[in-house]
Amino acid sequence: MPKVFNWQINREMEYPYEAAPPKQQFAAVFDTNKCIACQTCSMICKNAWTSGRGQEYMLWNNVESKPYGGYPQQWDMQALSLLGPQTWEGNAYSGKTLIEAAMTGTDGRPVVGYTPDSMEWANPNLGEDEAAGLIETGTFFGMPHPVWSFYLQRVCNHCSYPACLASCPRKAIYKRQEDGIVLVDQERCRGYRECVRSCPFKKMMYNITTRVSEKCIACYPRVEQGLQPYCTVGCIGRIRVNGWIHAPQEADLENPVDFLVHGRKVALALYPQFGLMNNIYYVPPIHVPAGYLRQMFGPGVERAIEAYRRAKDDPEMLGVFMLMGATERWIEKFRVIGDDAIGYDAKGDEIARVPLKEPVHIRPNYDSSRLVFRHNTP
Repeated sequence: MPKVFNWQINREMEYPYEAAPPKQQFAAVFDTNKCIACQTCSMICKNAWTSGRGQEYMLWNNVESKPYGGYPQQWDMQALSLLGPQTWEGNAYSGKTLIEAAMTGTDGRPVVGYTPDSMEWANPNLGEDEAAGLIETGTFFGMPHPVWSFYLQRVCNHCSYPACLASCPRKAIYKRQEDGIVLVDQERCRGYRECVRSCPFKKMMYNITTRVSEKCIACYPRVEQGLQPYCTVGCIGRIRVNGWIHAPQEADLENPVDFLVHGRKVALALYPQFGLMNNIYYVPPIHVPAGYLRQMFGPGVERAIEAYRRAKDDPEMLGVFMLMGATERWIEKFRVIGDDAIGYDAKGDEIARVPLKEPVHIRPNYDSSRLVFRHNTP
């Protein structure tokens, strides 16, 4: 089996195909600390892409409450239990990836995985905002109920080494060379559902009406027009930004995604030990126990949280966060000039300008010109 280099686990690993990097790789950064779980991203995606027959249960974008929520139910706990022991030596992953673990199996499949049953897809908001009580059925947890929770925003990761692509017997799944977006050729697909089984994030979904697999397409018709996906522009909390991701040695620190991932190292991939080199990155929540976050985001999580806490004193990092949600256009470059953060398109034209700090106006309690009291109203 060919070997490919995965910089997220800092080593070579087994993969069924030779590395074939696209011309540029679609990516995004989500700031979990700003999400309010309003589900606007889920609904705008649902309305745009999954309103047809057989898609009723599909949420290509969903927001789930951790640690108990999941769609499908406990997708992450099941994937982690199938993977087995996961160990890191410094910043290098010394355990097996999902593909390497499958090589020791007996079923001949290229990826370790499982297929969720229909009941696991039945409750997309299970565990949302849980602070007390028990989940009576289907739980995989043995630990006491925690007093913390956070929201995890999920879309297809458009992995550099996708498990769905590796497992498809029809070779119906492919990465677009122009942007690295992972798509399904529905004319080739025969509905074997090996992709559903193999994707640990369970973002490959089967349409029982059309009998083919479907998934998040990263709103590629918008990306082709220089626009960010619907989930990004519809986000009320302004927690998302899209961009192109490069290898660490090729990082462009004027690119918002490269800056957050490679420059400040404040954004991390979800479950890097799966070995898929996924391209959606997260700023970890700052109030969650480190042990839980290390399992979820890898050994760099404490450093990422420390960097995030310093954002108020880091004008460039603050500038990127302020540009999130400031425009529907694709931000190719950014700069901080004076007290403003400025975003530019591929032609170098300014498309967004925001202040690093929103101005505060304190009005007098009594307005003598109108003969009224404002009290605490701004």
